[in-house]
Amino acid sequence: MAATPPLPLPDEATPRSGTSKQTGKIPVSTLVIVHTAAPLVLLIERADFPDHWQSVTGSQEPGETLAQTATREVHEETGIDATRFGGVVDWKLCNVYEIFRKWRQRYPPGTTHNMEHVFGLRVPADLPIALSPGEHTAWCWLPPTEAAAKCFSWSNRDAILQLVKARR
Repeated sequence: MAATPPLPLPDEATPRSGTSKQTGKIPVSTLVIVHTAAPLVLLIERADFPDHWQSVTGSQEPGETLAQTATREVHEETGIDATRFGGVVDWKLCNVYEIFRKWRQRYPPGTTHNMEHVFGLRVPADLPIALSPGEHTAWCWLPPTEAAAKCFSWSNRDAILQLVKARR
């Protein structure tokens, strides 16, 4: 794959100057590795892509900081209130990847790549999960190496494996 030119790394709200109306999703997202102390990693199965598992992820909305995006997505996709557990932690990792062709129509015309910012959230082991039915169909807790192997996204796999490295 050809090298992708570097994109700006926003640490606050992404400005939308020059446009009066957003036409599609912003190609900036967060990936949140929800995990326990054990560690076990929470994975959720996509409703629109059966048998494809991932961590919590979602696009930034206009005016949001990256931490706000991560917190909102965790709540929307799992029912977990991240603020009850100290909030999401910015892992200071960023990935740029090509958006799957099947999902490009969700973004402004000509958008082919997304910038993903990685966060973590440590939660208790017995936490109930309430999936967003239109987005996800199942959930599971797995050890990091098993969770990484189950993910369809290379960036998600790499982020989960950071838990393994951090414990060494």
